[in-house]
Amino acid sequence: MIRETIQKEVVAAMKGGDRKRTAALRLVTAKIKDRDIEQRTAASTPADDELVQDVLLKMAKQRRESIAMYDDGGREELADQERFELAVIEEFLPRQMDESETRAAIAAIKSDLAAAGLKDMGRVMAELKARHGASLDMTRASALVKESLSA
Repeated sequence: MIRETIQKEVVAAMKGGDRKRTAALRLVTAKIKDRDIEQRTAASTPADDELVQDVLLKMAKQRRESIAMYDDGGREELADQERFELAVIEEFLPRQMDESETRAAIAAIKSDLAAAGLKDMGRVMAELKARHGASLDMTRASALVKESLSA
């Protein structure tokens, strides 16, 4: 499970004296614990790996946004820190689909659902997330779905 892998990496980073990696991994574990606390009051809880992947995907998205803002603002040292944290987070995520794989998945779902226009975008996006959620950047996928359905 992903949670145990992250814990083992924290211990390894601590033993190796890698303070920067230890800090990044502790940040990840803190976010996972926050989500665990949120889930205590939820009606249903997802599988553990799904929960951890969801946390990691959100953290990765936040890092990408921060990198863009820091680069635009000329704050290279902060952007580098975010890049490092993003690299650590991405170690625990499944490989992301490239654009051609994403387009192929969208085409398959379009044909399965007989989606024809933009009015079907919600159904296509929901199915895309259900089938390929952790291996897709949903923001980029949304643009590709919109392009595909409007063509």
